[in-house]
Amino acid sequence: MPYYNLEAEEALVGAFFLDKDLVNECTIRPEQLYTKKLQLLLKAIQQLAEKGKPVDVISVIEEIGYEQIENIGGISYITDLACSVPTTANFQFYQEIVKEYDQKRKAIKIASRIKNEVLHGEMESVLREGIHDLMQIEDHLVDEDLGDIMPSLVALYRDCEKDLGDITGVPSGFKKLDQLTGGFQTSDLIIVGARPSVGKTAFALNIALHAAEKDIVLMFSLEMSKLQLVKRAASYIGNIHSMKMRNPLRLFANEDWTRFSFAIGKLSKKHFYPIDKAGMDIHYIYSKVRKAKRECKDEKRIVVIIDYLQLITGNPRHQSNRQAEISEISRMLKQMARELDVVVIALSQLSRGVESRQDKHPMLSDLRESGQIEQDADVIAFLYRDDYYHQDSKKKNTIEVILAKQRNGPIGTVELGFMKETGCFSDR
Repeated sequence: MPYYNLEAEEALVGAFFLDKDLVNECTIRPEQLYTKKLQLLLKAIQQLAEKGKPVDVISVIEEIGYEQIENIGGISYITDLACSVPTTANFQFYQEIVKEYDQKRKAIKIASRIKNEVLHGEMESVLREGIHDLMQIEDHLVDEDLGDIMPSLVALYRDCEKDLGDITGVPSGFKKLDQLTGGFQTSDLIIVGARPSVGKTAFALNIALHAAEKDIVLMFSLEMSKLQLVKRAASYIGNIHSMKMRNPLRLFANEDWTRFSFAIGKLSKKHFYPIDKAGMDIHYIYSKVRKAKRECKDEKRIVVIIDYLQLITGNPRHQSNRQAEISEISRMLKQMARELDVVVIALSQLSRGVESRQDKHPMLSDLRESGQIEQDADVIAFLYRDDYYHQDSKKKNTIEVILAKQRNGPIGTVELGFMKETGCFSDR
């Protein structure tokens, strides 16, 4: 199979000599051409257009430099190219051919990589990464958006005619928090940060079980097993002391068994899917969410909860640079939220810097490992419990949810009640 179409590439580049304005319509980047000399020519033409200079044989030669002329076949080749295209009417057709061959080359490269790595690497990981990369090629193939504002204006007008209510996103289950956020919006990346044992998992579980009444919740647990997570869910729904859940046969009273049966019945009806595979990487999470999105036939939204971000296995090429590893994971979580139009809630550990301050309330600078998290997140919330640090605190069983960043809304602090024994949060 040929890896490129030389005639289409030459016709594409040659068309600019007939009509300079085509540069503004061109969506091809130089690296998408297979022929090196045509890559150099396209780059020079695009640079001339950016500078507002004319595009002709003389200006192109000047832009490339006479010392490089021989690398692209000499002046005669540029002259022949400029005279070889009789019309620009077929420019879009040439562009599509070039794009198609670029996609073919990328697909072949990915397939070759899978073939080589599958012999030596972990089968599951290699296939996940390969499928993810191939899906990205497919996404680029169908991207025909040229930035036309009219469809967005029509959608905006229609939205204005609808009463969306006070909560436009996925409700958290907490009235004051929802008033601040309007609910968790699809395509948003929400970061929930706290120090260990403050109540991150319990908080996420409360949100998950409330959202799972109407929407689909995938909870990726990298810290505890699925059974532990379900135990905590049953403890919360049934209002059962977590110590009793360790050995129900010995510790449950008759009332506890009744509550437990009620909790199991409620859990079985929720759209709650905990996933606890050890050593999950971002490609595994991406593939699971993509599959759920594909199989979701009705209008249910999908909420993805990750407990917690720093435990996601990073790309091996960043093993010596933890900050780069977390930065890439953060970017891909935001990309997943936007591409699949899902809510992504990622729990995050905070640095020990909190402990060294007089005021223990978390700040944005406490986000562990990477400032990239702060940039990628649409919402950043911190959890703070005063009785975690002070035994004689006047705010017993109270947790503060500090909205430190909200891209499309106000920031502020909400106080919630927190029963550590059952993991239950409540409005104050």
